[in-house]
Amino acid sequence: MYAKMLSASVVGIEGRLIEVEVNISSGLPQVSVVGLPDPAVRESVERVRSAIQNSGMTFPLDRITVNLAPADVRKEGSAYDLAIAAGILLASGQLAAEKIEGALLIGELSLSGEIRPVPGVLPMAERARSEGLRRVIVPEASVGEAQLIEGIEVFGVRGLGEWAGGGTTRFGRPPGRGAAPSSGDAISDPADDADLSDVIGQAHGKRALLIAAAGKHNILFVGPPGTGKTMLCRRLPTLLPPLDDEEALAVTKIYSVCGKLGGRRHGLIRRRPFRSPHHTISIAGLIGGGPSPKPGEVTLAHHGVLFLDELPEFPRGALEALRQPLEDFRVTIGRARGVTQFPAHFLLAVSMNPCPCGYFGSDGDRACTCSGAAVARYRSRLSGPLADRIDLQVEMPRQTAREPASAEGWTSAMARARAEEAIERQKARYRGGAIRWNSELYGRKLAEHARLSPAAEKLLGSVYERLGLSFRAHDRILKVARTIADLDGRDAIEAEHVAEAVQYRCLDKPAVPD
Repeated sequence: MYAKMLSASVVGIEGRLIEVEVNISSGLPQVSVVGLPDPAVRESVERVRSAIQNSGMTFPLDRITVNLAPADVRKEGSAYDLAIAAGILLASGQLAAEKIEGALLIGELSLSGEIRPVPGVLPMAERARSEGLRRVIVPEASVGEAQLIEGIEVFGVRGLGEWAGGGTTRFGRPPGRGAAPSSGDAISDPADDADLSDVIGQAHGKRALLIAAAGKHNILFVGPPGTGKTMLCRRLPTLLPPLDDEEALAVTKIYSVCGKLGGRRHGLIRRRPFRSPHHTISIAGLIGGGPSPKPGEVTLAHHGVLFLDELPEFPRGALEALRQPLEDFRVTIGRARGVTQFPAHFLLAVSMNPCPCGYFGSDGDRACTCSGAAVARYRSRLSGPLADRIDLQVEMPRQTAREPASAEGWTSAMARARAEEAIERQKARYRGGAIRWNSELYGRKLAEHARLSPAAEKLLGSVYERLGLSFRAHDRILKVARTIADLDGRDAIEAEHVAEAVQYRCLDKPAVPD
């Protein structure tokens, strides 16, 4: 007696179909699971056995062989439990074939027969649709995720016995991708009431934050403690537009794979992610990794903001590992069994003190007590190649007087409206191409879309020679100038745009205390 089911796994953040073959033959009672299963899959035998028995059905006392194909791909997790149980029930004549015809089965079994949710239902359902399957059978708690994929019927299952006896909840046409998300803890957001007007003064820093949001430029704030560096960075998401449909689906898939949707969200994530890991994080935690690679913080910040507070306190290896995703917008992790790629197109926002004590260059009562060597060592924790990849490097002076928070009229809503105008100019300029933001310009595309006026070209050449910039820093200044011109509603990049962009390169200037 033979039966074949379809289940799925996740590779990176993409779903992959797995065939679950079950063969029951005469012989001593024994269950063998083959096809490179990990311990969690091997343990499914006992879960399936107990679930079938406790659901009022009979577990065959014969030789049972379960094959997970393709056999050269390692199978991990508990998502195959429902398919294995269905295969055994179908092969033993206890389940009608029409219940699983053309369906993908996903779910973990409890010993009592309850169907439990598993991570990654969204990309699995998306793969099922792309492979032409008509139905997806998932735990009832995961119906909201599966419904986000249009064009496929979703059936929610509460328990194995109820399902085998005919009890499933069929859901009609899934909602479109524009469905509004419910509240939940799927992403880490700044406080809902955070606003740019909360930051007192610091007009220069607010202007830099606006440029960062308008062109998706990485930004670094350098200044003494208490100058508003962290407050500004935490308000950066409030200046960014909501995720569009394509971005929202990509972000929701990532959080589905990581099991962070919580089963309470019934729509795509629309807020841009904001991730703020602690400085003790490991390289694998930041970039992703492990024996079976899992997404790290850079992937969880995809299409959002990755905030690193007190940058020099992070491990040097973790910071250097940021180089590839900052250039390629993805993370590539190689292991003996294969290579896994994760998307990582995030906006990097970081803050740091100018020296170990934090008061180097301060004009206030607190004088710096650090030696020149100590300052140099502290600054060297941020390597030159990584600093080159940060477009905006902004000095934050200590505020000398407390002003009313509303004195300058800078609110998040006003700044976001200005940023969105510049973003619309970029959309129109790059329509039909792979580039979406000014920060993504490179090579011939940069030369084509960031043309300088004669005065601007002369100024940039002079700055390049005087500061001894790298080619990468030169291009970063050009990209920032392109965004500043967009904020001004100008097609050409003028000298004043280049001059302002150069102001945001504080780390290119030598800093040694007296």
